[in-house]
This record gives sequence, structure tokens and C-alpha cells, in this order.
Amino acid sequence: MGSCPLSSPALTDPSDLQVGCVVSVTRAGSFTIGTTTVPLTSPITLRFGVYWDKSAPQVTFPDGSTANQYTTVAPVGAPLLDAQPAQITIPGIINFLPGLTSVFAKVELAGPVTDFTPLAAGESYPVFKLPVKLHLYNALFGDHCYLGSNSAPIVLRPTTGTTAPPPPAKPMTGDPGTIAVTPDPNGFGAVVASFSGARLVDNTFTVPGATGCGLGGSLDWIINLAMGLPAGAGHGSVSFQQTDTSLALDTDLADLSGALGASAGH
Repeated sequence: MGSCPLSSPALTDPSDLQVGCVVSVTRAGSFTIGTTTVPLTSPITLRFGVYWDKSAPQVTFPDGSTANQYTTVAPVGAPLLDAQPAQITIPGIINFLPGLTSVFAKVELAGPVTDFTPLAAGESYPVFKLPVKLHLYNALFGDHCYLGSNSAPIVLRPTTGTTAPPPPAKPMTGDPGTIAVTPDPNGFGAVVASFSGARLVDNTFTVPGATGCGLGGSLDWIINLAMGLPAGAGHGSVSFQQTDTSLALDTDLADLSGALGASAGH
């Protein structure tokens, strides 16, 4: 958690009720866009700071229970989302020259993480909202070939519960994994919550058509035809598997800083 933005104005606001740091790593899964599935074979890391302000925002779940909802702050000296490109084979073509007879796709951030609700784990409610865009690489596509953009992102709302997509899509069900809440081992007031081996799913998002592919976007239509784009809700899905998340929370920023410093010293 060394990139946690502890000195940011949002986290240093004395009216905050809680402040914290988050690191989450997904080690497997898949991202289906229209008719094409992108395997997630390399780790995807999310890291950011969080705060719960004096308005004490909460959400109420269908069973009547409630949970705090946090605002996020981008990290310092590290990307909020870190992912490696994944290779997609082209149907009917033998992949003898990667990047020409195949496509590389990289998940990139298209805006801030919002509505972070860590205790939604196990509920049919999004743990967060994550706006992304998919950067497509191929020798013919150029450098600016994307599905989604900062102004029109693919907004993922992954849950460890069950999704509610429009028909004819079928609901998907995630898994909160193993949840543990422990006090700081060095005697500080911070509490560490960990979620190990979770599976987060979503099939309620929409995907716009391709943009910027080929000279002047001349190949956009080919990508849209091959991938079944644009795609409405229920025509795509994401599954973040083997996800481990650590969340350190404290009511006092100085105490949280001390806890992180003591942990780093060990």
C-alpha cells in the first residue's frame, strides 16, 4: 500500500469519518465483448485510497442490512489500474505471427472508481463501479483503436452476488471468497479487511462500437462486424477470478500512516 495517497486533500480532511487504502489483485478470468472473449491471463491490479466523509453515505441491501460507501482517490506514483495485454485469436486464421494474425487487447482505465462498497461482498450489489476502455493492438489497427473511451466508457459493476441482466441473458453469480477482519498487528487502531479468492462478475454493461481503428477509422466497421458491436446489456460479461483484496481502514489518518509505516518496516 505504499502508493496510498495519504497526503491528498481528500484524505487529510479532518471531517472524514474513516480513511483507508486498498490493493486488489485479480489473477484469472475473462472479458466477453459481444461475440469475442478476451482471456485474463495476467494479473490485474487496482490500488487507491478511500474516505468516508461526514455525510456518512450508506447503501441498503434487499435484506435490510446496510454498508458504508466510500469515495476513492487515485494513488501516488503508481497506476490505479495495472493490466497487461491479452492475445485474442482471429477465427479461421492460424496465428503464426502475433500482432498481425491475432489481436492484443488491454484493459485501461477510463475514469475514477466510484461507489466503493467493500461490505457488499456476498450481496447482489456492485462492489464498485469501474469505467474502462479496451485498447486493441494489431499491425493494421494503428495506435488509437479502442472499444469505449473516457467520454463513453464501458462501465463495469462487478458483484460477488448475482447479476440481473435483461433477458434473454442469464444471471451470473460470483463468490465473496474468504473474508477476514483483523486488528493491526502492530497495535495501531487500523483494521485490515481481506477478501481472498473472490470471484466478481457482471453482465449488465453495454459496449459501444470501435473507434480509431485503421486510417481515419476505416477498420472500425470490420471490428464491429467481427465482434458483434455495439453490444447492449447482457451481450457481454466479465469474470474477475482469484481476486485478493486488502483494505486498511482507520478513523484517524495519522494512526493509519503509522500503521502502514510500521508494516512497511517489517
